[in-house]
Amino acid sequence: MKKFSVVVCSKNESKRILKCLKSIKNNKPNEVLLVDDSNDNTRQIAKKYCNRIISGGSKGLSFARQVGLDNAKYNYVVMIDSDHILKKNQIKKLLIEMQKFNFDIIQAQINIIKLNFFTKAENEGYNLIHNLPGQKKMIGTAPAIFNKLKLKHIKFDNKITKTIDDTDFYYRLHKKGKNKFGIGLTKIDCYHEPSFISYIKKFYWYGKGDAEFCFKYKNKILSMSYHLIIRYIFIYSLKAIVSFKFIAIPYFIVQGFIRAISLYLNLFRLIVT
Repeated sequence: MKKFSVVVCSKNESKRILKCLKSIKNNKPNEVLLVDDSNDNTRQIAKKYCNRIISGGSKGLSFARQVGLDNAKYNYVVMIDSDHILKKNQIKKLLIEMQKFNFDIIQAQINIIKLNFFTKAENEGYNLIHNLPGQKKMIGTAPAIFNKLKLKHIKFDNKITKTIDDTDFYYRLHKKGKNKFGIGLTKIDCYHEPSFISYIKKFYWYGKGDAEFCFKYKNKILSMSYHLIIRYIFIYSLKAIVSFKFIAIPYFIVQGFIRAISLYLNLFRLIVT
């Protein structure tokens, strides 16, 4: 089995960081590195479970990910966020799947825990559009494993969008055309605050990242608008209907609507400033 580093990026995660780090330790990592920009007691809670704790420079999640990759001791870097809770041997399984698919980056499937209506709807949404193993054009950056030796030509750095790293990073990878990435078979638990307001805030945050991406790549405004308004609200909802996963419909509609509003509001703010 390949040796691997686990990188956790955090900011004011004192309520969730302990469960995350305990679950990582159960996977017997060769190194745990916390990249932290907190002003609460996250570091004090985490220090028992980490080999190193370093600052992300308070430049956003994207930059913190690169700090983690640059400082990781081993070539295989497992990127975990503080809302992820791993079962025993899940990293080992994901590494095996990474080799099986011959991926340079592999993302796990996602399972939302602490269920109510909204989290059940999110799970159904993931099962329809995300939890589908194989090579993809777009995946997330966590929970995922990176073969960093094959990613020297592209980085999470100051050139990438600050709020949401996924879209910008994989768009740049596509332009380079050198790397294979996709979804594995392993499904990792993820804790999302189940209230409706928390989902509105999350979707608005996603939309802010969408706006940063479109501000940087003006040619992507129309395709992003199509993605949020047509694909999420209509195409994904239709897919939920024909798959008899009706509970996913409000998840798709609300996400597309809120992200689209946030996209245009934040894009306007970026243009005028």
